[in-house]
Amino acid sequence: MKESILHYIWQQKLFTAHSLHTTEDEAVEVIDVGKLNTDAGPDFFNAKVRIGNTLWAGNVEIHTRASEWYKHNHQHDKAYDSVILHVVKYADASVSRSDGEKIPQLELVYPVRIEENYEKLISGQKWISCSDKIADIPAIFIQSWETALLTERLEQKMNAIQQLLNGNNQHWEEAFYIILARSFGFGANSQAFEMLAKSLPLTALAKHKNHLFQIEALLFGQAGFLDDELLDEYGLQLKKEYDFLKIKFSLRPINVEQWRLLRLRPDNFPQIRIAQFAALIHGSTKLFSRILERPELEYLNGILKTEPSDYWKTHYLFGHESPQKSKKLGKDSINSILINTIVPFLFCYATQKGNQDLKDKSIQLLEQIPAEKNTIVIGWQNIGLKVENAFESQALLQLKKRYCDEKKCLRCRIGHKVLTI
Repeated sequence: MKESILHYIWQQKLFTAHSLHTTEDEAVEVIDVGKLNTDAGPDFFNAKVRIGNTLWAGNVEIHTRASEWYKHNHQHDKAYDSVILHVVKYADASVSRSDGEKIPQLELVYPVRIEENYEKLISGQKWISCSDKIADIPAIFIQSWETALLTERLEQKMNAIQQLLNGNNQHWEEAFYIILARSFGFGANSQAFEMLAKSLPLTALAKHKNHLFQIEALLFGQAGFLDDELLDEYGLQLKKEYDFLKIKFSLRPINVEQWRLLRLRPDNFPQIRIAQFAALIHGSTKLFSRILERPELEYLNGILKTEPSDYWKTHYLFGHESPQKSKKLGKDSINSILINTIVPFLFCYATQKGNQDLKDKSIQLLEQIPAEKNTIVIGWQNIGLKVENAFESQALLQLKKRYCDEKKCLRCRIGHKVLTI
């Protein structure tokens, strides 16, 4: 069996708590199992255990077999001299500290079904290991877990935001500009968009915010798309403008080979996304400040429904004319930006500023946005879960990617239920 299940049983107090005795037949009372240690050293810190008539405070080490104490050379490691109790499945040897003093040992007794359920979960080959048990879990319990999962997901997204802020003296507008640009890559070109934004200071765009043509020239030039031999008259005009602005702001474009077009729908071509991004920059001075003032779904949708310049109504690429079509951001694209950029930024700002009202509003936005449409969301729906809004879909994405896929059933509240029913 895996040692991790013993850690879990000890941490959750799922062992048989009455009539506990050491291998030397001394009565044991577990008052506090201690705190799980994820670094080097004993497995649980600051436990409290009564052995016989003595109350001990210290650390607990757990092994499947007691003899593993010697395999790991704990008998020579002073870090383990603080161990007050050695908890094992099988006590096949006595153990001692570095000075030779014996350490009390406890053979852990627990319901057999816990180990059996765990083995089924870990060895399962289904989409998720507990898919046949989900129906047995109360909906209110799953909803509570979703709330914790969503918070965990937003906190992880905060890390990337915080890294940018730490590197730019807490300039929120600039950090937002970079993450927003990344979101316009919609997966395939996210990294290229981020490189583009980092190569083109927001201050340069701000100086020309009233001139869409100049903003397009800066963005397309920095993206490397104005060196194409197939440029038409409009592209050549942009190039001429960019060549001037490039010198003015001492710019160096990124490598055009960073961009991906293969297997993309025309509406998702990077040229279209850059044109849409240019229109957004043109129409929005101090964008993040505006969002902070009115974190309302209707208002945010209005900001993001930008129309690129007229040229792009009849083009997907420079020099290739196509039937006229509006190139506004679609509803799904807007929702993606709201979910993956605007809400995390609002949540991060609210957390850093201690603004609970704004934090609540950021969560409420997710409750108003429809659930994402992807294979993971469909998978949860197929096993009977309702996924009606982005709050739920984001939480379940976190559950699938960070728990189910990594077989972290012992850290999952649903896994805990399944193990103990």
